[in-house]
Amino acid sequence: MRRPSGFVVPPYPHDRLDDLRAVAREVPGGMVDASVGTPVDPLPEVVARALVDAAPAPAATGYPPTIGTPALRAAVVDWISRRFGVDVSPEQALACVGTKELVASLPRVLSLRDPSRDTVLYPAASYPTYAMGALLAGLRAVPVPVDAQWNVDVAAVSEADAERALLIWLNDPSNPTGVTATPAQMRERVGWARERDIVVASDECYAEFTYDDEGQPAAPVTALAAGADGVLAVHSLSKRSNAAGLRAGFVVGDGELVGYLGEVRKHAGLMTPAPVQAAAAAALADDEHVDVQRARYARRRAVLIAALEPYGLVHDGGPSTFYLWLRNAAGEEDGWRTASRLAETGLIVAPGEFYGDCCATRVRLALTLTDDQIACTADRLAAATAPA
Repeated sequence: MRRPSGFVVPPYPHDRLDDLRAVAREVPGGMVDASVGTPVDPLPEVVARALVDAAPAPAATGYPPTIGTPALRAAVVDWISRRFGVDVSPEQALACVGTKELVASLPRVLSLRDPSRDTVLYPAASYPTYAMGALLAGLRAVPVPVDAQWNVDVAAVSEADAERALLIWLNDPSNPTGVTATPAQMRERVGWARERDIVVASDECYAEFTYDDEGQPAAPVTALAAGADGVLAVHSLSKRSNAAGLRAGFVVGDGELVGYLGEVRKHAGLMTPAPVQAAAAAALADDEHVDVQRARYARRRAVLIAALEPYGLVHDGGPSTFYLWLRNAAGEEDGWRTASRLAETGLIVAPGEFYGDCCATRVRLALTLTDDQIACTADRLAAATAPA
């Protein structure tokens, strides 16, 4: 068979941590893996009950609607209005199978709609699937520079790249940095893209975990506040409701774009199971479990920031999300070196290089750890010798 010469799939970033995991497993008490933000807290009872109740229902035996059940789309609309103060219609909401598949596939679908443009813009410090989605679509992936506070600087995009841009990804609050835009900054970014006829895809999956500088809950920001024209806001229940295993997400925004996505996705068979849609609707209708989870992450953040500082690592990002964005307080240190030192204490973190070339001297620590793991990590850091 002829050897193919096309796209070569790079190693998945977190698979590159296997050697460090082997080191961490040798630490007495075992490894604490904070490299991936996978939820560890219980699925809320209201979500579990809705999932179980829907499983034997007649709707579960047939094909679920790709675009989302009326109940789910209504729940999305109600939540968007309640949480962000923005009014949209059910026709502007679309279910997706989690959101990673939407992030990875959106550039390809939009390029089918408009083949005249070939570039995807994304934050220089960001979730790697933004760039990978562009590559999988055969498009150019162009990072948008960030300033010293990790804010996206759309003014730094060259006009040549802007003219070719099909899509720009925004992410608020930011993974990995925890930085949150002000409403004015968000409006400015959307306005910049709208003037150039660039679709805005705003990844707002961590909006429920927006905090102020004192660690108190703060109002989230959405690109939809600038109007839905040319905007797609992406949301997930994976972290909001500890439901990553259910793969439940949705996109809300420009009615024409949402309609086009829905029609393409029908042909592709991208359907969220009916019981999952029922569980997602129940989750969106309940805020109490989110308040509990938000408080959990705030407590864990405070404990680990205090434990890391004597060890010589400080948080270098914003106050939001459930991630710490760490740097060596004593001076620049390669993120892999930082990750290696932490592995010797049993803790696995993600080197900043995973999130962009400008991130090489940082590491990301996920607070998706149990309280026991948080306490164990704090004790181990206290026992470790601080770097010179």
